[in-house]
Amino acid sequence: MAAKWRVLLAVCSALFVSRPAQAQAPAVPPSTSDAAVIEDIVIGSRVLAEFGVLDGFGHVSARDPNNPNHFLMSRSLAPALVTADDIMAFDLDGNAIDPRGRSVFLERFIHSEIYKARPDVMSVIHTHSPGVIPFSVTEVPLRPMYHNAAFLAAGTPVWDIRKAFGETDMLVRDGARGKSLAEALGDKPVVLMRGHGDATVGPSVKMAVFRAYYTDVNARLQSQALALGGEINYLTPGEGAKADAVNTIVLDRIWNLWKLRVAAIMAK
Repeated sequence: MAAKWRVLLAVCSALFVSRPAQAQAPAVPPSTSDAAVIEDIVIGSRVLAEFGVLDGFGHVSARDPNNPNHFLMSRSLAPALVTADDIMAFDLDGNAIDPRGRSVFLERFIHSEIYKARPDVMSVIHTHSPGVIPFSVTEVPLRPMYHNAAFLAAGTPVWDIRKAFGETDMLVRDGARGKSLAEALGDKPVVLMRGHGDATVGPSVKMAVFRAYYTDVNARLQSQALALGGEINYLTPGEGAKADAVNTIVLDRIWNLWKLRVAAIMAK
């Protein structure tokens, strides 16, 4: 009987000693929300590159779902080449949290200052959209031509860097310029940047990508309509608000199509 108790005691001791080893297990992997947002940044970057809204320049970011004072964006890289491994975290002053020698976008302050000014914004996109440029340098306002671009009915301000900073290289290379741009954006979904492009925001990466794409499409359509001559019958603010609400509901329909379009490219 004594022998049996000695064996039982030895087994219990072994189990007790093994518990600390279990506590040394590897850290929990990134949360599902992190992984989903990072995937959206990658997909969004490649979708906009596929459609020519982005080329070798421009960037897509998202507010960190676990820390509203951080945002996620790729290292300095052409959008069509972005992968999940390229995504970095930044604070709202544009500082990389863990740079590890990686180069970062010079114009990350577009993102940091908009996130700082707009708590409602969960994604920011900066493009050099070809269709938009003419509306950034003329007196013709960009206005909604059709329901997919209904968000433009809220108004599209134009930010001119020269007014506040004189003759520059046109780049938003510091917090002061980013703050000025964010102030021009105000509560709108899009701000045009004179002779440069635009910044588009949204409550998600998917919506910001949707808006960046259809801002360019709408600009091209408006240029065509203006070339035809005559008065253009734009969407009213009321129509824009109602149509934009519908676009929000059906967003996944177009997003899943775009995702499928770039999936084959990403698989190569």
